[in-house]
Amino acid sequence: MSTPPRLSKTLLSCATSTALWLSVAQQSLAQEAPSAIEEISVTAQKQAYRGDIPLESLPQQTQVLSGDTLAELGAVELQDALDIAGGVARQNNFGGLWDSFAIRGFAGDENLPSGYLVNGFSGGRGFSGNRDASNIETIEILKGPGSALFGRGEPGGTINIVTRKPGFEREGEGYLRATAGRYDTYRVEGDYTDTLNDRVAFRINGARQDGESFRDTVESEKTVLTPSFLVALAENTSLSYEAEYLKQATTFDRGIVAIDGDPGKVPLSNFYGEPGDGPSEVNASGHQLVLQHDLNDDWFILAGANYRASSFEDCVTEAELAAPRQPLYVDGQTLSRWQRCRDFDAEDTSARIELSGSFETGAFTHHMIVGGDTYEYALESLQDRWRVAPGDTTYSVDVFNPVHGQVAPDRSPMANRQEEQSAWGLYVQDQVDLGEHWKLLLGMRYDDFSQDIDNRLSGTKNHQSQTATSPRAGLVYEASDTLSVYASYSEGFSPNSGVDFFGTAFDPEESKSYEVGTKLLALDGALSSTIALFKMEKSNIVAADPAHPGSSAALGEAESQGVEIDITGDLTDTVRLLLNYAYVDAKTGNDITNADWGVDVPAGSPLINIPENSANLLLVNSFTLGGKGSTFGIGVNYVDDRLGETVDPSYILPSYTLVKLLGSYQATGKLKLTMNVDNLLDEEYYASSYHKLWTMPGAPLTWTLGATYSL
Repeated sequence: MSTPPRLSKTLLSCATSTALWLSVAQQSLAQEAPSAIEEISVTAQKQAYRGDIPLESLPQQTQVLSGDTLAELGAVELQDALDIAGGVARQNNFGGLWDSFAIRGFAGDENLPSGYLVNGFSGGRGFSGNRDASNIETIEILKGPGSALFGRGEPGGTINIVTRKPGFEREGEGYLRATAGRYDTYRVEGDYTDTLNDRVAFRINGARQDGESFRDTVESEKTVLTPSFLVALAENTSLSYEAEYLKQATTFDRGIVAIDGDPGKVPLSNFYGEPGDGPSEVNASGHQLVLQHDLNDDWFILAGANYRASSFEDCVTEAELAAPRQPLYVDGQTLSRWQRCRDFDAEDTSARIELSGSFETGAFTHHMIVGGDTYEYALESLQDRWRVAPGDTTYSVDVFNPVHGQVAPDRSPMANRQEEQSAWGLYVQDQVDLGEHWKLLLGMRYDDFSQDIDNRLSGTKNHQSQTATSPRAGLVYEASDTLSVYASYSEGFSPNSGVDFFGTAFDPEESKSYEVGTKLLALDGALSSTIALFKMEKSNIVAADPAHPGSSAALGEAESQGVEIDITGDLTDTVRLLLNYAYVDAKTGNDITNADWGVDVPAGSPLINIPENSANLLLVNSFTLGGKGSTFGIGVNYVDDRLGETVDPSYILPSYTLVKLLGSYQATGKLKLTMNVDNLLDEEYYASSYHKLWTMPGAPLTWTLGATYSL
């Protein structure tokens, strides 16, 4: 692995830059506050990605999930939380080792976890395991076009995790939480913030989790720790630092197999790997540093840097995908397997600077953001594999009664590759108040990207350089304080990592996005709703290569269109509502003909793991029980049937409906007891699939009991 790029050099490589998430500070800083320290404590926690522009004035759909909501739902990981987000669908989770999702039908680079931001910095590049919820303050899901501001993102939307920050006004505040659940699952979580003096505050939170599974012999454990500091350097200047440590060990699990296209023919608990392989291990560490300086009441500068190192190691057994070698397709019972050993190391260094503020020109008010960012990403991947000859049943198992304990023969090298990416971008955005009712947004981003891939096995090297200019435009009409309509357009650019089976690098994805919608506030602003219609086009999509399992291939073009409805807020003083529905028609945009695949994929074929219809309902009622504050809620999650394999249109995952219950009881002033029941009706379902032989079943009825003690 190469030496990490120096942050000073990285900072100098962009003229003016972006700290996207911290542009939210503009409105908070513009308001009067008792002291500079109190202003610092609330910045970057609200109004993400829009400066001082209120939500109803943004030309896009936005959904915000709070950390309190996640705790109430019992969601301990990012993927759990996104299950209640409209238009977000689960994708292949790499044996349970990373978060993978699609927004409005597009999932992004399949060679990496799904892209998301942590305080505006990339959290998806590399191998950082399953994102834990212990330090999440809010999850902001900004739907639709935004690449002209965010850069190198998916046209379906951008997810930004805002972490919990130290606070001077929250001295000595925190909690300890312990939970226990079905399948011997245990978790301890804690959070505490206090001040060291009148200028330095700190916060530390983390979690330890151990558990088994409804899947035979599958186990997992995870430790996460995130300390942070906030320093008030002066009345108008603050410095924040946040560290992150994660260690995760999980049984690598590709799920079950489908026989004749039916995954229901084998028990959901059947595990086709080898317990003796041991767990897959993930280690990750990160550091974020952000300097904020207020120039005056209207303008401020943010400068930030982020460094993340991660590694992934394992030797695991999986069902073999290559059709000529798979006896299961002949006798319907014998599953041949291969074993792969992987050693991946990644380093991701990024930096950004941003200038944000507002000014007037005549009757117009401008809300301006000018910035730029840069990153350098290095990935080293080593992989060995053993596989059988066609027709050989060595190292196979019976799919109905798998017997474990076999020892795989020696492996041979499959991959030895180093990849380095380097990119920088500049952007400008201006949202102009044209009058009392009209808002105009104009933005432009320029990206410069280069990639070098050294394939040490073949002795070949690949280099590519790309530049892209991505415009963005939006218009908002605010008919009243409670009703607005909007329209927006954006172009996007996102590099693909890795190479195909033949060692050729992939061209970056390019996209176009269109969205129109309306936003409405009801019940004196207590209830908000959004209806959005969208259409997106994307080229140079990368997908699984069925002719060369474990590799990727260029799919070509795809498009997605549909409608989303979000309703969130308070129905009464005691009843809260979350309701969303999404119709997503995501499909290929061109014919795909490949003799090696043995099939033709015509234009208009559905994209993998994307439900056409999905919906969520969550109702929570607060009440008093025996003089104690209590809550009780019910949630319903519906997911339509989905394509389960990229090039086999006959393999369809069935639809499912999950019901959950949640409740809490404030036993004392400091002690709260909680209860969560997931999949109340014990429905058999399949959460996602990579292939008919790698299909991930969902968990049956599970329960969790917890106790939270406030410090």
